[in-house]
Amino acid sequence: MTGTRKKPKPSPIVSPVVAKLPAVINAPQQAEHPHQNFDRAARAAVARLSGGVSTHAFIEAWSDWAQHLARAPGRQMELAEHGQRSLLKLATLATSPSGARPFAPKPYDHRFDHEGWQKPPFQMWQQGFLAMQDWWDHATEPMRGLRPDDAERTRFLARQTLDVLSPSNQPLLNPEIIAETVKTRGRNLTEGAAHFAHDALKTLTGQRDPAPEGYQIGKDLACSPGQVVYRNDLMELIQYTPQTQQVHARPILIVPAWIMKYYILDLSPENSMVRYLVGQGFTVFMISWINPTSEHRDLSLEDYRKRGVMAALDAVTTVVPDTPVQAVGYCLGGTILAIAAATMARDGDGRLASVTLMAAQVDFVEAGELLLFLDESQVAFLEDMMWEQGYLDRPQMARAFAAIRAEDLIWTRAVQRYFLGREDVPTDIGVWLSDTTRMPARMHSQYLRGLFLENRLTAGRFAVEGRVIALKDLSVPLFVIGTETDHIAPWRSVYKTKLFTDSDLTFVLTKGGHNSGILSEPGHKGRHYRISHRPAGAHYVGPDAWLAETESKPGSWWPDWADWLAAQGGGLVNSPAIGAPDKGLAPLCPAPGIYVMQP
Repeated sequence: MTGTRKKPKPSPIVSPVVAKLPAVINAPQQAEHPHQNFDRAARAAVARLSGGVSTHAFIEAWSDWAQHLARAPGRQMELAEHGQRSLLKLATLATSPSGARPFAPKPYDHRFDHEGWQKPPFQMWQQGFLAMQDWWDHATEPMRGLRPDDAERTRFLARQTLDVLSPSNQPLLNPEIIAETVKTRGRNLTEGAAHFAHDALKTLTGQRDPAPEGYQIGKDLACSPGQVVYRNDLMELIQYTPQTQQVHARPILIVPAWIMKYYILDLSPENSMVRYLVGQGFTVFMISWINPTSEHRDLSLEDYRKRGVMAALDAVTTVVPDTPVQAVGYCLGGTILAIAAATMARDGDGRLASVTLMAAQVDFVEAGELLLFLDESQVAFLEDMMWEQGYLDRPQMARAFAAIRAEDLIWTRAVQRYFLGREDVPTDIGVWLSDTTRMPARMHSQYLRGLFLENRLTAGRFAVEGRVIALKDLSVPLFVIGTETDHIAPWRSVYKTKLFTDSDLTFVLTKGGHNSGILSEPGHKGRHYRISHRPAGAHYVGPDAWLAETESKPGSWWPDWADWLAAQGGGLVNSPAIGAPDKGLAPLCPAPGIYVMQP
């Protein structure tokens, strides 16, 4: 794709006609009796009450697990022995309270950090709870004949149930709550009750708190200078002001996810990826997606590719002509960028110089705990809810993400806020996390069915404009980043990009989660990463073998990436102008634009 450029047919740059494009993936179609609308409305009402979670899959999982356990007397004996050993460990600790604790919380579980949990009687309550957690982890390990998905779902449900019963959630059993109540003479409980009333009212009314002082969008966050140079009904394109007299000839186009707002990549000045890239002499463009409403219910994945990625690419190559573009995709934006790049490769469109995929999956077989929420029943449940309202709403997505790490994201916060009476400490990433977006009904259904459930992209069954695309058609250099503790795009799933491509590829595994690992600016304390290069056509090495043979390096991966981008950058030239007024791309308004401000 970096050879002789084949000029594609130009698409409209200004005010493109909004066409009814065919869906990339269609849900199963069948003639529906009018009465089925009543069924869908009833299911949508239930979905609102359950937070969009279908109970069918979990009931089926419990049944599958219980029936297989009932037919496995050997496994029952094994679990009984495991429980006996745990009871013996607890009895030993009860007689020797100063001895070693036999059970430890998981690394991300901070409910028992307070020193009071190390003293009697609280340590016995803590250890008893952790012993139950350990037993259920063992009980829900795969069994012969038990579907692996059902084993994982059962484990997830057991964990959720235990989290509700945790002694850390009980004011009379939590030493930190007791100490704080004595210290403040109960003021923590009255302040916590006020916090609970405020949050309950906010949930019922759907209102959102304004951004705290010092975290205003456009002033404190998303504050890199630039101009919106293109806008359509789906996205705005921001061109950032250059900070160097000369820049690398090939511009960078960043495609963020539309499940959240783009400014995770332009957060605070000290950790802004945009500011870093501009400071390194790159011309940077960023897509800012619209926050959909019910009017956008028919937006499809193809719309996001064509009127999003491709329209932005048309605009970038108009502002900076006669040179290919370095494309960067984050999360779901990386998935749609991979689809767009594979389509371009198939069609001989040579306008890409390189592709960077950050925490982005192209294969969804190992998509982590998010898959626990997804089966045919769950997708149909969500479709019925979206059928009524036209979109998947923000709280419905936020609850799903929070449930995956309920120990920290739900229960620890609840104890801090409602029993200890402490206000949430504002952070830039916390403000961004609360600034969620909606998902159009049609697009989200296509995404869940075609990519998550059917894994069409790497199975060779994903069609764009009536023809199948293949990632192996890509010939541009790839830079792929996974993060060690990512529960949305697990790094081994991200790593599989190596399996489905043959081009020159650099892979980075960095410390952190889905967001924190990407925000790994130089100077960030405690960071490390692994990096390796695979030449085009080299043999595939599995993730575990790669991990064992690749040494960890201290610091940020950003400088290595900047060097890689510079190597593909096409040399230095004078900074381009902002926009191209003579070609219909006059600056429209200052960054961050208007779409990012939409509630």
